[in-house]
Amino acid sequence: MKSGLRSLVKKVKKTDLIWRYWSNYSSTMAFNRQSGAKLSEQESEILTQLDHSGIAVTSIDKLLGSSEDFQVLASVVSDMATTRSEILSDLRAKANDENELGSKTFNLEMLGGEVRFDAQDIFARFALNESLLRIADAYFGLYVKLRYYNVWHTFASHGSSRESQLWHYDREDNYILKVFLYLEDVDEGAGPFTYAPGSHKKGEYRSLDPEHFLETGVRRSTDSQMKAAYPEDRWMRAVGAKGTIIFADTRGYHKGGEARTKDRIMFTSMYTSPASESKRLIKFPASLDTSSLSERQRRALQC
Repeated sequence: MKSGLRSLVKKVKKTDLIWRYWSNYSSTMAFNRQSGAKLSEQESEILTQLDHSGIAVTSIDKLLGSSEDFQVLASVVSDMATTRSEILSDLRAKANDENELGSKTFNLEMLGGEVRFDAQDIFARFALNESLLRIADAYFGLYVKLRYYNVWHTFASHGSSRESQLWHYDREDNYILKVFLYLEDVDEGAGPFTYAPGSHKKGEYRSLDPEHFLETGVRRSTDSQMKAAYPEDRWMRAVGAKGTIIFADTRGYHKGGEARTKDRIMFTSMYTSPASESKRLIKFPASLDTSSLSERQRRALQC
């Protein structure tokens, strides 16, 4: 009886009306009062694609023009890889270890499992880029919260697909917007981010429900299981050159990191509603100096 009631309450809380005007009331009303920020033509195109498909792919040049921050970010990550070459080599040798399920041995978070926030560093600056925030706010229809950012170094591996290499969807919110920025060229062999367009909550295939199995409590589907429910010719494999930037609502079905012939290196950031059940994997100092940030950027940290 109690479990049935909890399930009903949880289901009601996820309805758009309750989620938006109860759980996220203040963020929604603040966004509505300001009527949001005016989007550029490229930002509007990204929003249209996101609303329709749950995914949009563009490039740094198209979105931000000649971005100095991107050049700095790419340079800093390159230097990190050089100084940690021996460590990376040791970890690469463990990429095929399937005995540590849940630890993603094929993927390294280069900023650590819990990022220490510094408003001045390039990673925080990029995650709080005003263009990214405008797109996220418009997609959610409320002022979003920055939950996570990091640099992922995915090692080429040859074991069976597992964990995030299998089809799944994120469950912590009604919408979950992730941004993936390729810091090197990503081809089919580098494990491109792969998505089932329209499987997000706004999409035509939002009821998609392929056969699945549980892996450490998470629903996962193999390629063959996904093909049976959603034709492969509709899958979107986001291959792209260095500077490719992907916006994806990971509440839709997706997979990635299945690098087979070469490593993949990318920056990623995640935005949710303030009421999201997602863990916030950013550690803030006791005394946080946000004087260099705009009002909108500060809201993304504190809302």
